[in-house]
Amino acid sequence: MAHHHVTSADIAINGDHLDSSKVAGVKSIALGVAAIGTVASLYCLFFAPESIRGSFAYSWVFAFYFFLTLSIGGVFWTLLHNVSNSGWGTSVRRTFENLGSTFPWMFLFVIPLLFPQVQQYLYEWMNIHREATGNVKEHLHHTNHLLYNKYWFMSTAFWYGRVAFYGIVFSAVIIGLRKLSTTQDTDPNPGIKRLLQARFHSTYTLIIFALTITFTGFDFLMGQDYTWFSTMWGVYLFAGSALNSMAVIVIVCTWLKSQGHLKHVTGPEHFHIMGKLMFAFTTFWAYITFSQYFLIWYAGITEETSYFLIRNTGNWNIGMIALVFGHFVVPFVVLLQAWLKKNPKMLSIVAVYTLCMHVLDHYLITIPQRGVSLGNIKPDVFGPIQVSIPGAFWGDILAFITIGAAFVFFLIRAIGQHSLYPNRDPRILESANLFN
Repeated sequence: MAHHHVTSADIAINGDHLDSSKVAGVKSIALGVAAIGTVASLYCLFFAPESIRGSFAYSWVFAFYFFLTLSIGGVFWTLLHNVSNSGWGTSVRRTFENLGSTFPWMFLFVIPLLFPQVQQYLYEWMNIHREATGNVKEHLHHTNHLLYNKYWFMSTAFWYGRVAFYGIVFSAVIIGLRKLSTTQDTDPNPGIKRLLQARFHSTYTLIIFALTITFTGFDFLMGQDYTWFSTMWGVYLFAGSALNSMAVIVIVCTWLKSQGHLKHVTGPEHFHIMGKLMFAFTTFWAYITFSQYFLIWYAGITEETSYFLIRNTGNWNIGMIALVFGHFVVPFVVLLQAWLKKNPKMLSIVAVYTLCMHVLDHYLITIPQRGVSLGNIKPDVFGPIQVSIPGAFWGDILAFITIGAAFVFFLIRAIGQHSLYPNRDPRILESANLFN
């Protein structure tokens, strides 16, 4: 509950703005690290010895898609807020939008994946297409029936078209919705016109969101092994994206409150709801994860089980077991506590923890495939997979720090561009006086 009943007198007429001078140092460091890391990464991707190039390609996909899920999640919460006509979320809606607005910038890190020099290490199906003689489809019909059956989807032209769709169309979604929101801040007669527009444009764009989170996962992650498939893959990635983007939102709101912002418009009740959403998606992630594993393992179809055969052998199995307890059991038990969800600092600690588990999750999604692809070996159910790629782990760290620094820079930049909450939204007082 708020400390006192918030009235219009408590809402600053010009909104609540972040003092850019206080974060200038952090932004400069983040930008510098991102710039230096990008140069080093481009060297590792294009000019280093082949063993490094092949290994680092997987490092890049791991880091790129991890941070992309956070940006995509920010757009999701923006869309959901608008479609549901949420009153409680008005106070923190701008944080949703700011997180989502990093998507166009984070998607730029896909550029290295557009070059055959990088694709050759990641996507075997592309190599098969390029090595085909004559008509590709006809060649596959005689040489690779499985890939021939998937040719309608796994063709290079269609792949590039889909990547362009994600980058252009989904970026336009968040840019348009954020602009619609921020122009309301200076409108002397805001009314509900923009709210209705935002609600309308968020309905059909939810379909674009579903396509983006699903098919980026297919194209960038599942496509590393064209023989494998899972019909639950898109939902699995969505669950992790929604959970951990909310974790970022909790951390940002807690940090802003510690700096004296959002003073009258957010309180324990807002964090309580955000904590409940984290709890809900922790459970949902576990449900989808178990369902995917159970159905694939029970069916025992070779094309489906390869994913788990690789990750359930050797030391990877330790990580998979840790994921079960660390990503579900621990946060599930902790987030049951109502008092903790109302405490911003405690909830932020849990949010940081879930982000660490999200790192482990995506590390296990991408990196084990590197050992199989570059080690030129097949999973063996009778013994562990042993693959050693010198310096690979340092490449993972370099890629993660590089793209992570860029993410921090663009997020802080977005936070400082406009008011930290929609001060002229007609529902701001309802949200500020939230009680649940």
